[in-house]
Amino acid sequence: MTKARMLFSTANYSYLKRELMQRGEFEEGQLEVQSFPDGERYMRIVDPVEGREVILLGGTISDTDTLQLYDLSCALVKQGAIKLTLIIPYFGYSTMERASKRGEVVTAKTRARLLSAIPEASEGNHILLLDLHSEGLQYYFEAGVVTKHLYAKPVIIEALATYAPRQFVLGSTDAGRAKWVESLAYEMHVGASFVLKRRLSATETELAAVSAHVEGMHVCLYDDMIRTGSTLITAAKAYLDAGATSVSAFATHGVLPGDSLQKLKSSKLLQTIVCTNSHPAALGLEDDFLHVVSIADILVTGLSTGF
Repeated sequence: MTKARMLFSTANYSYLKRELMQRGEFEEGQLEVQSFPDGERYMRIVDPVEGREVILLGGTISDTDTLQLYDLSCALVKQGAIKLTLIIPYFGYSTMERASKRGEVVTAKTRARLLSAIPEASEGNHILLLDLHSEGLQYYFEAGVVTKHLYAKPVIIEALATYAPRQFVLGSTDAGRAKWVESLAYEMHVGASFVLKRRLSATETELAAVSAHVEGMHVCLYDDMIRTGSTLITAAKAYLDAGATSVSAFATHGVLPGDSLQKLKSSKLLQTIVCTNSHPAALGLEDDFLHVVSIADILVTGLSTGF
């Protein structure tokens, strides 16, 4: 009889591990994790994994989390896991996906190389990714690592059906997401509009052009991630200036560092924000303004359909 795959997670993704355990046929793997007084981390794989297929769930939401993912992966293969699958709901280095100036470090590529350096299990190493900022990021992984890029479209469609008015226009915050928004709008039989922006710095953007037919309509903005909120504020103002009656925002990854959510609330430009639980920060911020929906079903389906 084939044994169920063992499911482990890094500390910050234990909430999503619990959801996957409820939805799929997994055996829960236990870890012992402690911190020494100097900040060094102690980790031990409690359950034996020799000869087992192992899944490790964890996002690269910080360098510490990335190293925990790497350290545990190396240990799982060393302890005899015959197949290793990493689920990375949020790949957190997409800001530096390419160099635009001489000498810039392409962090997305160096982190992909780090995870590619995990020793290879006898039946291979696999990585499941969700709504990457740039589709090309999955090809940064090397050394025979097999990647699979999942799209959160079913979750976003369901969220729009739940939280959006009956009639709305789907809006893009910039040209980079225009094709995705156009595809989603076509599938939902709604109109699509676009805002073009110009990035001034890591935190500042300016409006370059508007292509919007939104007068008298509610606009649902979509972006793959929400960080500081500057892009959403710029786009929401543009649509309202173009005649939209109201604006809400939908995103896959709710990163929202610092006072980002409060800044979005204070702008009074958005009725509501909806994102998924791909990033643990969103769960701690959920309230009447920010709604969080689950990606667990998409991940279980992605695992069941193989690579």
